[in-house]
Amino acid sequence: MPSEGRCWETLQALRNSDKGRLSYHRDWLLRGEEILEECMSLPELSTYSGWVVDHILPRSHQNQILSENSALSSERDQVLSIPKSPARHAEVSSPLSSAAPNGTQSQDEYHQAKVVVLRPSRGMEVEGCIRMYEEVHKMKGTKGLRQWQEEHERKVRVLSEMASEQLKRFDERKSLKQHKEYQDLQEVIEKSFKEAQGQQEKLKEEHRHRAKILNLKLREAEQQRLRQIEQERLRKEEGQDRLRRLYALQEEVLQLNQQLDPNYQHKDLLRIDLSGYGSRGNQLCGLISGIIRTTSERGFPTPEDEAMAERALQEMRQVLTSLQQEISKAIEEKRRRDEEEAKEKQKELQKQPKTEKETPVPSQSPGRKQKEGLQVKAEDSTMQWYQQLQEVANQCVLAFDGLTNSKDQQTKKIKLDLQKVVTIPVSQISAIAGSQLKEIFDKINSLLLGKTVHCGGRAVSVTHHQQGLDFVHYKLAEKFVKQGEEEVASHHEAAFPIAAVASGIWELHPRVGDLILAHLHKKCPYSVPFYPAFKEGMTLEQYQKLLGYQVNDSNVEQQENFLKRMSGMIRLYAAIIQLRWPYGNRQGAHPHGLNHGWRWLAQILNMEPLSDVTATLLLDFLEVCGNALMKQYQVQFWKMMLLIKEEYCPRIEAITISGQMGSFIRLKQFMEKCLQHREIPIPKGFLPSSFWRS
Repeated sequence: MPSEGRCWETLQALRNSDKGRLSYHRDWLLRGEEILEECMSLPELSTYSGWVVDHILPRSHQNQILSENSALSSERDQVLSIPKSPARHAEVSSPLSSAAPNGTQSQDEYHQAKVVVLRPSRGMEVEGCIRMYEEVHKMKGTKGLRQWQEEHERKVRVLSEMASEQLKRFDERKSLKQHKEYQDLQEVIEKSFKEAQGQQEKLKEEHRHRAKILNLKLREAEQQRLRQIEQERLRKEEGQDRLRRLYALQEEVLQLNQQLDPNYQHKDLLRIDLSGYGSRGNQLCGLISGIIRTTSERGFPTPEDEAMAERALQEMRQVLTSLQQEISKAIEEKRRRDEEEAKEKQKELQKQPKTEKETPVPSQSPGRKQKEGLQVKAEDSTMQWYQQLQEVANQCVLAFDGLTNSKDQQTKKIKLDLQKVVTIPVSQISAIAGSQLKEIFDKINSLLLGKTVHCGGRAVSVTHHQQGLDFVHYKLAEKFVKQGEEEVASHHEAAFPIAAVASGIWELHPRVGDLILAHLHKKCPYSVPFYPAFKEGMTLEQYQKLLGYQVNDSNVEQQENFLKRMSGMIRLYAAIIQLRWPYGNRQGAHPHGLNHGWRWLAQILNMEPLSDVTATLLLDFLEVCGNALMKQYQVQFWKMMLLIKEEYCPRIEAITISGQMGSFIRLKQFMEKCLQHREIPIPKGFLPSSFWRS
């Protein structure tokens, strides 16, 4: 096309022009891509371009139509006046500069060149106008902004001054208000202070009045207290006097009762029954002992107690007088009969030949029965056995005398270790598991066999001292009995695990068993059974200790505690005689079996009962050992149970005072229940066979 040829010619002319031959800086080469992108991108108009086109562009177009030359010149001036980039300037000016010197171009080519130049000149004009407007608008905006800032700063200063003044007024009003509130508060405080002072004065006056009243009451209370102290002192003195007189009455009654015993020698001689006097004497002694126990629990005896004791003493004297009178009558009667028999014999001898032998006259016809009473003393064989056991215990104490009385520190340490290794395992006996009991048994048995046992991180053995074995035997037996006195007394079920271990040790070490009996008989003479007698020259405290009471500083323990300790030891004894160590030799006999329990039961039923004591111990023994005795003796046991209910219980009831009927009632109810069901229940805490497998 012809137009395409002219474009190439134009480009060639531009290339050969002065600007086309310009050399560019090397930095433009680095930014070439950015420059090309800027040249290739479409031109962007500002937001003011519409206003410029509407208001400025029409006028400039009219001026171009009027004169092409003036338009070209004005267009060149505008182009030169507007700051442009070198590339754009070169693009606009190069055709003009190439066309102007060449006057050979035709008019069509000139018009085409003019059209080509005119289009970009209008854009330049618009852009120049826009930039001019932007500059003018920016200047106006900057000026307006500056004026607005000045006005704003002025207003801010005015407002700040106003705020400062208002703050000052506010502070003044606040200070005035605080001052007024402070004055009001000060007035309220002063008013309250005056009211408080008035109230305080009023309270002081009331306090002085009350203090005066309280002082009067305190003086009265102090006087009353002093009177009560004096009355209590007088009452104690009177009570102590009554108690001393009561002890004196008891001592006299015991002495009179002791005088009843030798009169039994006339029993066979005179063929009369004197047991009623002895029984009544024992009942009177028990009555006075019960009075003393009751008064010791509640404090001091009352005049009624003293009068009752005096009546018992008078009755005891009457019993002794009646006994002596009956004995005297019996002796006189016997003497008279003897004289008559002698006379008759003499007459018969005179009638019969001298060679005939004399035939004795029987003192008692065969058909006559002699009524016998219960014993007041233990059998001779029982007393010998009791004394032998006490002698064994005394000899054992003498055997380790060097160990206990040594002053050597090493010996003392050995004694302490031996005592710990004996007492601690016994204290740990419980019904938790059979394996635990076996461990305790093995530890005690190993110690008695001379083996080394560890206790508290120390190795202990009886071979560390030549008297160690005797000491361990004695202390072990003492600890077993003490467990019965304390642990079994508080928890009846504990009797069986303790008895199982004690029975096993007894079977392997008989000396320990003898010492257990010795300690048991000494602390609980009723386990023999043995009722100690009051001897001439013995003090009352010594006699009470023989009976098993604990006496500290002339103070006798209460009857409840005494019966509790005796009950614990009898329960332990009843458990020992029926249990055997399950891991021992079953072929041999029990070292102290049920036959001893039968003997104890028979002997205690042959003795006069004691108030409150016999019923309590008999019930404890039957509850623990009754089931085993029933299985062992069967019919004979039920005969004895019937004997207790029909003959022995009435004797207990006859000597029991009204305040001590609890133990008798429990015994009676137990007997009735067992006889009704024909069964003795298994005792609580009994160890079944499954226990030893745990």
